[in-house]
Amino acid sequence: MIASALGAVLAGVLVAPALRGLVVRYAVPEGEAWCLACPSCGRELRGLPPTGRCPGCRTGLGPGPWRVEAVTAAAAAAALVAAHPADALLLLWLAGPGVVLGFTDARVHRLPYPLTWTLAAGLAVLLTGVQLAEDAPGVLLRCLLVALAAGVLFEVPVQLGLVGAGDTVLALGLGALLGRYGWSAAFAALVAFVLLAGLWSVGVLLTALARRRPVRGREVPLGPFLLLGTLLAVLGHS
Repeated sequence: MIASALGAVLAGVLVAPALRGLVVRYAVPEGEAWCLACPSCGRELRGLPPTGRCPGCRTGLGPGPWRVEAVTAAAAAAALVAAHPADALLLLWLAGPGVVLGFTDARVHRLPYPLTWTLAAGLAVLLTGVQLAEDAPGVLLRCLLVALAAGVLFEVPVQLGLVGAGDTVLALGLGALLGRYGWSAAFAALVAFVLLAGLWSVGVLLTALARRRPVRGREVPLGPFLLLGTLLAVLGHS
């Protein structure tokens, strides 16, 4: 456990600068170009220090200090406590794009396709390799079925204009991962997602009422709760 904790902290320190840069790149409103350089000094943004400030002009960019590092370390720690090495590998891949997607959705209520499709494609490749190595190729069919069910479930509100299309792509990738552990894991992830998103919504509502601020227009990002619900379900079934 101590080694896992130290490894998670090290991962947070080493990987988080690149993840911070990606959050700044993709956390832009719909219709705007990706942010490839600092808006103040024009310096190319490949990575950012834990302070979240541009190395060139010290302008604050993206999430606050040490937030990405803390979440990355926590996600890596959760992956490293998985019972099976294959599960740890899958969760470590989920942690990378997942951290960027979570922060991006929280900031601009958007799940960009370059991130959601990268996450889904990586999970598809890893799941195929893991199941073939475990001599259980039949599980891949269940992964596909769960992914399709999750995609259809989230495509309905997309067509109604209630959520963004990125949620469907994210659900496809996460559904494929959950299929490895069975339909019960997918159901558990769905329940966790609904509970977490519901509790957050109530908290946002109560905070707005207490501060006497408008309640309407306060959208709840679904991506972070989809990711967290999936992580909890996988850890519970691994």
